Amino acid sequence: MIQALFFSPGKPVRTDVSPAEFHRLLRDKRGLLWVDFTSEPPETSLPVLQMFGFHPLAIDDALQETHAPKIDDWSDYLYIVLNYMHLIKDSEPWDTEIDELDIFLGRNYVVTHHDNPIPSLEAVWDSSQRDPRYSKDGADHLLYKIMDAVVMDYMPIIEKIDDEIDLIEDQVFDNPGSETLARLFTLKRVLLAMRRILLPQREALNKMARDEYQVIDRKDRVFFRDIYDHLVRLHDINESLRDLVGGALDTYLSVVNNRMNEVMKTLTVITTLFMPLTFVTGFFGMNFFAADPPQGSWTLPIVFYATLGLMLLTPVLMYFWMRRRTWV
Repeated sequence: MIQALFFSPGKPVRTDVSPAEFHRLLRDKRGLLWVDFTSEPPETSLPVLQMFGFHPLAIDDALQETHAPKIDDWSDYLYIVLNYMHLIKDSEPWDTEIDELDIFLGRNYVVTHHDNPIPSLEAVWDSSQRDPRYSKDGADHLLYKIMDAVVMDYMPIIEKIDDEIDLIEDQVFDNPGSETLARLFTLKRVLLAMRRILLPQREALNKMARDEYQVIDRKDRVFFRDIYDHLVRLHDINESLRDLVGGALDTYLSVVNNRMNEVMKTLTVITTLFMPLTFVTGFFGMNFFAADPPQGSWTLPIVFYATLGLMLLTPVLMYFWMRRRTWV
């Protein structure tokens, strides 16, 4: 789907802009055109992007390639790649996906291209139709609003990860199992994926906040520095959460090992208690009722009861002996 907004000073926002009008609207230096491509196939997106005069390599990157966050300066416009993370619904344990947002920034236009709907981008789209402040400060300020919304969309994921860590820490001590381990590794994977996109995204915003670009006014750099600060904070939170997940995993392994040690200790005690009985029964052979034993005294009742008493008394004596040695 291709949709467009056109902002003109003193006039209502136009939402019925067709691609055939883009050439004429781009010549209006006081206006601002925002074109958004959502799940649009390359064969229909290519002719529209060529109308803006973008370099073929930049268009190919936007339509075909998958990149880490970056910024390319093409003098008259900037090509920016952002990654965004969103939750996968109806999955247990929950997981996330990473998609790409391609942005072209010119003097009087912003072009966004993405394969899947982005809730934060849709929110900026709706707000820009109602609030003229989104357009009156130029295309670079509109870009700031878009990027800020995309970056702040990480916070719900951060909060969900934090809640999940609290839940796992309770499960580790109450009832650790394979599900707990699966949730821990899911969190590790999500945090690692988030870290891989936060670092290059932070560097791209740092360049936008500090370097000279023709399409970004000097006074607007402070806004991109604000997004850079958000990314630095998100990276720090990510590192803290990774430490918490690592600590929870170590605790889980310790608890499981301790439980296994308790089981092995119990089995060892049982084996040790009955080991003397095995020796006694093996030695005497339990031949108290033989018809014609070689030693007649072995079949006397007193020997039978004495042996039976020894068998009953031996585990008791062994138990108190091991308890005195603090083995149980």
